[in-house]
Amino acid sequence: MTMKTIAICTLAAASLLAMPLAAQRTPVVFSDVYSPEVPESVTLCGEKISLDPVDRYERFDREIASIAYTHGTTMLMIKRANRYFPELSKILKENGVPQDMLYLACVESSLNPRAYSPAKAAGLWQFMATTAKEYGLEVNDEVDERYNIEKATAAAARYLKKAYAKYGNWPSVMAAYNGGMTRISKELGSQNADTSLDLYLVEETTRYPYRIMAMKTLMENPSAYGFHLRDNQLYQPRKYRTVEVSGPVPDWAAWAKKQGITYSILREENPWIRSKSLTNKSGKTYKVRIPLAESLSRRTAGTKTFNPAWTDR
Repeated sequence: MTMKTIAICTLAAASLLAMPLAAQRTPVVFSDVYSPEVPESVTLCGEKISLDPVDRYERFDREIASIAYTHGTTMLMIKRANRYFPELSKILKENGVPQDMLYLACVESSLNPRAYSPAKAAGLWQFMATTAKEYGLEVNDEVDERYNIEKATAAAARYLKKAYAKYGNWPSVMAAYNGGMTRISKELGSQNADTSLDLYLVEETTRYPYRIMAMKTLMENPSAYGFHLRDNQLYQPRKYRTVEVSGPVPDWAAWAKKQGITYSILREENPWIRSKSLTNKSGKTYKVRIPLAESLSRRTAGTKTFNPAWTDR
């Protein structure tokens, strides 16, 4: 390298160092971020809840912003809702539980039927094993009915009705679902309050009813929060036949093959099966769902939308 070349390079470097730091970088363009609007009130299970109190406003604001900007999880949940809401809705209705409790399941598990929490709660409704057994669900190494959509939803409905009979308002029922009836009853008494919305609780339980309110608000009008889906992007409910099993099953994989499906599909459609075999010494009758071939193909499954507000058609 000649002295002239060195001099030119040195001058160029000096000029670069003399430039403002911002001018040395390619400008970064950020997407616009908007704070979701907080309504004056929300209606939950037929009860109008004012969000004028500052604490309620800020708690709802936190949850609606969190749900609106957790894009992937929220979009996936809307897609899953189209598959699971028809069945969950029917069971809640049959048990006299308000439809808004569908959003409790969304908050609990993001509608993942295989959800399992660090606290060892399982299924769409996130039952702990002890509570599940108390409400009639079988939980062991071979069968875990916390993952049985039909039975777990009916059990959740029984819990919710029992809590409502105790408190007389649904926000307290929701708080009890998260924190337990014993704790909520104790705090309502010691804090001289009528509803969990007026209680000072651990943060998770304080946030819980507001998460459900925010989830309902967004899922009733996703496009208002920037979520745009088409009908054919929603997950479709399965059509299936039911086979009753009243004895042991030495090999679920072999059993599935005889039914014309794979072991993988058997487990996906019946996540309550927890082992590759079933001892069933008591002779209990289990209902196993076998999806119809037409429902396993997007070409033949058809398109049904549970809530038209979920899509742009």
